Amino acid sequence: MKLLRLLPALFALAILAGCGKSDPHAGHNHGGHAHTAPHGGLLVELGDHAANVELVRDDAAGKLTAYVLDGHAENFVRLAAPSITVTAYAAGQRQTVTLAAVANSATGETVGNTSQFEGAAPWLKDAGEFNGEIGALEIKGTKFAPAAFKLPKRKG
Repeated sequence: MKLLRLLPALFALAILAGCGKSDPHAGHNHGGHAHTAPHGGLLVELGDHAANVELVRDDAAGKLTAYVLDGHAENFVRLAAPSITVTAYAAGQRQTVTLAAVANSATGETVGNTSQFEGAAPWLKDAGEFNGEIGALEIKGTKFAPAAFKLPKRKG
C-alpha cells in the first residue's frame, strides 16, 4: 500500500532525472520529454538544463541569429548583453562572428534587454556544416562557460 502512494513521486523523479545532457540537434530529448527549437534552428544547451541558445542560419544572407531560451526552449530569456560572440571552425579556418542585440518593438525588447542577437559574415554564405562555440554568457545572474556545437547547413 505504501508503495502505491510512492509511485507518482517515483515517476516524477524518473522524468526529472532524464533531463540532463543535451543532444545538440534541432531539438533534444530528455528522457520523458523533448525540446524543439521554435525557429527550426539548432538548440545548444547551457549548463545542466538551465538555458538554451537556438542558432538559426540564413546561408543566402550570410547571417546567423541566436535566440536565448529557457531550459525547456519554451520561453525567451532577455539578456543585458550588447552582443554574443560565436567562434566557428569552418573550412579549416577559425572564424568569429559577433551577434549584436536586436530590438523588437512588437515584443518590447530593446538593446540591453533582448533575447535575439544577429550577425553577418561573408564566410557563412559558403560554409557547410561547421563546429563552433558560443562565448561565455551570463543569464539571470548565472555565468555559463562557452558551449560547443555543430551547426549543419540549413536545408531549403
